[in-house]
Amino acid sequence: MRSAVYRPWAGISLLMVSTQLLAGPAQSIEERLLRLEARTSSAEARASVAEADAAKLRQQVERLNRQIIASPQTPVQSALDQRVARIEASQQALASSPAAKTTPATTNGQLSDGFSFGGYARSGFMSNGSGAGHGGPYLTPAGSVGGAVGRLGNEVDTYVEAKFTQQNQTDNGTRAKYTLMLADGLETPNDWTAAQSSLNVRQAYAELGHLASFQDSPMLRDASLWAGKRFDRDNADIHWMDRGIVFLAGTGGGIYDVKPGEDWRLNASLMSRSYGDFGTEQNKDIRSYVATLNQFFDEGRWQVMLNGISSAQNDARLDERHRQEQARDSRVNKSGFSPALGGAHGMLAYHQPDFFGQEGYFKAALLYGQGLGAEVNSIGADGDLLDQARTVRLALYGHTRLSQDWRIAPALIAEQSKDRYVPGDDYRYMTLNVRLANELSSNFEMQYELSWQTMDLDALGYDGRQSANGDYWKFTFAPTFKARTGDFFIRPELRLFATYMNWSRDLDSFSATDDFGQKGFKSGGNWQLGVQMETWF
Repeated sequence: MRSAVYRPWAGISLLMVSTQLLAGPAQSIEERLLRLEARTSSAEARASVAEADAAKLRQQVERLNRQIIASPQTPVQSALDQRVARIEASQQALASSPAAKTTPATTNGQLSDGFSFGGYARSGFMSNGSGAGHGGPYLTPAGSVGGAVGRLGNEVDTYVEAKFTQQNQTDNGTRAKYTLMLADGLETPNDWTAAQSSLNVRQAYAELGHLASFQDSPMLRDASLWAGKRFDRDNADIHWMDRGIVFLAGTGGGIYDVKPGEDWRLNASLMSRSYGDFGTEQNKDIRSYVATLNQFFDEGRWQVMLNGISSAQNDARLDERHRQEQARDSRVNKSGFSPALGGAHGMLAYHQPDFFGQEGYFKAALLYGQGLGAEVNSIGADGDLLDQARTVRLALYGHTRLSQDWRIAPALIAEQSKDRYVPGDDYRYMTLNVRLANELSSNFEMQYELSWQTMDLDALGYDGRQSANGDYWKFTFAPTFKARTGDFFIRPELRLFATYMNWSRDLDSFSATDDFGQKGFKSGGNWQLGVQMETWF
């Protein structure tokens, strides 16, 4: 019993000792300047040596040329000269012929080609001392409606993205781009996970920009057309919380960067999403269609996003087999109510390119949705919402530097949603999250995260959920190695972490299927230790 009590503190002590051993003293500005001046002097010295070597080589070449000119012409030299002359003549003929302008690399009239590969990945494990830990940004009961609580020391999965992009430009100036993105996510720590894999194509689209046909129109000159399956270019999220502010994705087409005025830019698109096969007469997925108008003003600082959602078959008649099984004629949600056939969504956002005059940025967003638009983050992704559903969300977040060696990233999210799945249900929550980083050397920093969430949820039995009213709080400290400290978004990061979390006892009984209330994971305080890597490029 005593060993179980002391086990978490032993882990914490180990992390604190490792911090002291691994962290060097913070570098002063003077030290950094001295190192920079030393590197500059070294580079100048190398450049001077290279220039001297180049001068010697030029002198040797000139001397050899003079010797060749002065020496008598041998038969071998004469033959070599003739071969060189023939090769040069052939090259000139090829260069001047029309066929030379259509080489394999330029068959399609391409002036330039480019291929790029990018990716994102995270992977790690977490333990609460008696087994695998419980975690995830949406761990709490409020997570069922998007209430994230922070990622640091709270993730137990492996998730990867691989993005392949090919770009080219034709001889008329039009730019073309093709993007393919693959992703997979799982929680098992095994080396072979094919049985648990969920590998899928998340994006596959083509885009045409700076079209030659648009160059005479000031409104369309910078516009680009696209079609396929993709994430919207202007999606926004709070990365350190894994909380999307707005996420528009699906399959469709649209246009970016239309400029109706001097300081007015807009995007327009039409996308389709699926709610799955519900055994309708048509035996097809129920689809929603999202029409979007996204407008930007004042050099992109102000954003007004409007979305209309339609899903005319969302309450479609079931086929005969499903009618017999479910004793009803039309599709309903999990509580037996007819879902909405459409909805609306809007967002007003402000993007400040600095943090109130300091390094970093600050963003604010106010979102409102009704009907199928009441899922204000993943637009058009929830087909169980009622027609009378209403949601309003406020998000404030950013990051800046407190001092030479300290960075901070605060975030506040508050949301109220009513009549979502059952007439009269009510979901309210507010989350305050703060991520701190203390740079201790050029490769090592201490990261801290504090999260507090308060919630008042009344699900009225939807999907087995009950009422929950209380608070959740979490504190994480994580010794972190980086390729280079100095910026919030530099990756990769290798982290050790220790997380303490606690919550109100009332939250344990929200749902029989969520993490809260499970054996060994109840209110009263929980320590979890783990290791994780995160990278992107």
